[in-house]
Amino acid sequence: MLPASAKAPHKQPHKQSISIGRGTRKRDEDSGTEVGEGTDEWAQSKATVRPPDQLELTDAELKEEFTRILTANNPHAPQNIVRYSFKEGTYKPIGFVNQLAVHYTQVGNLIPKDSDEGRRQHYRDELVAVSYQGSQESVKVISETGDLEEDEEPKELETEPGSQTDVPAAGAGEKVTEEELMTPKQPKERKLTNQFNFSERASQTYNNPVRDRECQTEPPPRTNFSATANQWEIYDAYVEELEKQEKTKEKEKAKTPVAKKSGKMAIRKLTSMESQTDDLIKLSQAAKIMERMVNQNTYDDIAQDFKYYDDAADEYRDQVGTLLPLWKFQNDKAKRLSVTALCWNPKYRDLFAVGYGSYDFMKQSRGMLLLYSLKNPSFPEYMFGSNSGVMCLDIHVDHPYLVAVGHYDGNVAIYNLKKPHSQPSFCSSAKSGKHSDPVWQVKWQKDDMDQNLNFFSVSSDGRIVSWTLVKRKLVHVDVIKLKVEGSTTEVPEGLQLHPVGCGTAFDFHKEIDYMFLVGTEEGKIYKCSKSYSSQFLDTYDAHNTSVDTVSWNPYHTKVFMSCSSDWTVKIWDHTIKTPMFIYDLNSAVGDVAWAPYSSTVFAAVTTDGKAHIFDLAINKYEAICNQPVAAKKNRLTHVQFNLIHPIIIVGDDRGHIISLKLSPNLRKMPKEKKGQEVQKGPAVEIAKLDKLLNLVREVKIKT
Repeated sequence: MLPASAKAPHKQPHKQSISIGRGTRKRDEDSGTEVGEGTDEWAQSKATVRPPDQLELTDAELKEEFTRILTANNPHAPQNIVRYSFKEGTYKPIGFVNQLAVHYTQVGNLIPKDSDEGRRQHYRDELVAVSYQGSQESVKVISETGDLEEDEEPKELETEPGSQTDVPAAGAGEKVTEEELMTPKQPKERKLTNQFNFSERASQTYNNPVRDRECQTEPPPRTNFSATANQWEIYDAYVEELEKQEKTKEKEKAKTPVAKKSGKMAIRKLTSMESQTDDLIKLSQAAKIMERMVNQNTYDDIAQDFKYYDDAADEYRDQVGTLLPLWKFQNDKAKRLSVTALCWNPKYRDLFAVGYGSYDFMKQSRGMLLLYSLKNPSFPEYMFGSNSGVMCLDIHVDHPYLVAVGHYDGNVAIYNLKKPHSQPSFCSSAKSGKHSDPVWQVKWQKDDMDQNLNFFSVSSDGRIVSWTLVKRKLVHVDVIKLKVEGSTTEVPEGLQLHPVGCGTAFDFHKEIDYMFLVGTEEGKIYKCSKSYSSQFLDTYDAHNTSVDTVSWNPYHTKVFMSCSSDWTVKIWDHTIKTPMFIYDLNSAVGDVAWAPYSSTVFAAVTTDGKAHIFDLAINKYEAICNQPVAAKKNRLTHVQFNLIHPIIIVGDDRGHIISLKLSPNLRKMPKEKKGQEVQKGPAVEIAKLDKLLNLVREVKIKT
């Protein structure tokens, strides 16, 4: 309150005065006093500077509250991201968008002081410091008393939390200081167990004793040898060696120049052979022979069945045959991989190649190429690994050590069995024209005009590519680009786009080099020519789903066969657009193959684990053998006939290969009549199949 003398008439404040001046004036009016010119500067009301563009708001507008809600959503995060859906074949928007915005991040091992771990470390450091200081003081006090002998060592007093400190009684020559009595004894440090140290946990469990497998053999004979040598004996040995070298030189001079050259070549060959001989190679060859002998003894009953056994019950069954299971091939390194390709070696009849991969595009990992022999079913003869799945393979007819392979990532490669390393000798790349989709089939062809190796490949990207090995490089040429006929899409600019046909299988004609068939995912089969890259010779509406296999008959030049996942196998005459025979197998067909010994016999495998053998000469309406050869869970993927032996091999999606022997009814040959010679050869097989086709043609003409 101001004194009465300080009162003065007070002017009305300006409307733009601040709230502090209003408040002081109100308080002054309430108290009955007024502030004059003699008051302090801070107590007077001050006028504020008003900007010219300030809004004039009413009291109601000033009292209105505006609330702002803060959310965790990032305002800069895009809300219209789309990704391609392979399942539906379209772009779909993503429902969940990441709203996290990181402004600063640092990886370190700092621990906050206020955390539990920080407090424990600080407490542990204090305990160590106090215990060290106490031990130093106790040693100092004892050394001052001089009661301990030289041999004795001072013992530290160990205390536990809550226990009383034992104070030694003051005897003769013993002194107890006040510092020892006043210093509190710290509790003993407790070791913190590390919950992430698994070695400590393992030490608390009981470990089973390890079993040892041992074998005892007779020790090799030994002899003790000892001898001494002096410098004179060593000198005499060097002299004898020099004399021998001089004698050999004199003999070489006496010989003719031709003999001298031949002698040098012989010596070089001997030295090179000696340098190349390796004990490990000899040992591996001997071990391979021993392994084959052991396997033949182990599977002797199967070997006897393969060579001699025939089902005697076939004599009483005129039109039904059976399959006899023989060896089963599998490898631990190929677990969880499907058999994607099978091919017999054209020269070594007991050797066949197997390709491993996966038909599930969501579970693509690695691939393998194995070559098995019937002489050793327990372990493959050759083994090659790859980063991508092997989807197809083919072995060269004239060079049986060359294997062409197509991978899931679109690459093609050539493996050389003569080379010991596991990498392919030749491989395509993104720069050398690799496919953009999986390669579904490869086929060796005749060498070109310059005698260069040549093979073809087909892929889902619609390209059929010719690969030629020129100067140790793979050179590619696009033979044809598949297009879906009769379907075009218009672009707003007025252009027309032709959808690309996805090739899945192809096969070249046995006699006409330029003609080949191509099966597609749309279910159509195109007859193409190497000379025409833009047009098809003919088109067949074959199946409702993708064509899995297309194969020409090995005897008849007009007949080919196809199969699909729509449960059907169809036999065609390439001059007629409708199939000659249609067989429904009640399950998706994985593969079909013609028999090499008859033009009317073929085999098919289905995903329900069954193998079907047909002989059109015996029964053209149904199979003469329907036999399950694998578990129902295992889907059969491929089948191949051996070129000379009456056996087939079947692969499934679990990586197993099963060999089966055909019973006599499944490989019937023309019967011999008395006084007549049985005609054999391609002409007989062609006539046999032509007879069946003529019957079908007559029926179609009548209808």
